[in-house]
Amino acid sequence: MLQQLITGFAIVLFCLNLNNEKLTVYIIGDSTAANKQPKAFPETGWGMELAAFFNQDVSVDNRAMNGRSTKSFLNEKRWESVLSTLKPGDYVLIEFGHNDEKVDRPEIGTSLVEFKNNLAKFVVETRAKNAYPILLTPIMRRSFTNGKLQDTHLGYPDVVRKLADSLHVPLIDMHQKTQRLLADLGEQPSIQLFNHVDPGHVNYPEGKKDNTHLSPQGAKAVAALVVEGIRENRLGLMKYLK
Repeated sequence: MLQQLITGFAIVLFCLNLNNEKLTVYIIGDSTAANKQPKAFPETGWGMELAAFFNQDVSVDNRAMNGRSTKSFLNEKRWESVLSTLKPGDYVLIEFGHNDEKVDRPEIGTSLVEFKNNLAKFVVETRAKNAYPILLTPIMRRSFTNGKLQDTHLGYPDVVRKLADSLHVPLIDMHQKTQRLLADLGEQPSIQLFNHVDPGHVNYPEGKKDNTHLSPQGAKAVAALVVEGIRENRLGLMKYLK
């Protein structure tokens, strides 16, 4: 009888632990989202700012990494590492493109077809774990010519859009959202969103003019656009937002 009571109590504790386990939002992607080391400050990935938008029931696990494409993320077994801890009900935010387009570097760059196939693998394997994939197009670079914002991502954002449509995956079109943001701000005011640093900074003695990577202000703004996309898609994740 005592043994039955102990077994029953253990089962109850196990179930309570399952119920109390936090939902995890994984981010996989490149340097625009990645966590940064102190030596890179003020460069900030938007993934570093995302957790602030959620309540205590959500844990954000940012696996995005500098310089990675869908190909290198897979080849380095970074995706395998995510799958090993991904549990039912979790979410995976998938944003690549900046490095996939570097086709002159075979170890990183992908064709549009390979890009599509790799993204589809992330989606299918996330769903196989009873978790929820969300596709994001890459954010815009700050590239102005004669005052007009230029798209540098070629056909990669369109691949993401079409795949989201064909596989019925929620899409957050960060390419369009950041395009509107930068165009509305204009060429000079948009500098504040990127890692532009004056000479003499401890991490950048000669200064820095980086129109790809974000400043803390830019990371917050882009993370807010991700949250906007979560609301627009009416995802179950909405109920965890502050």
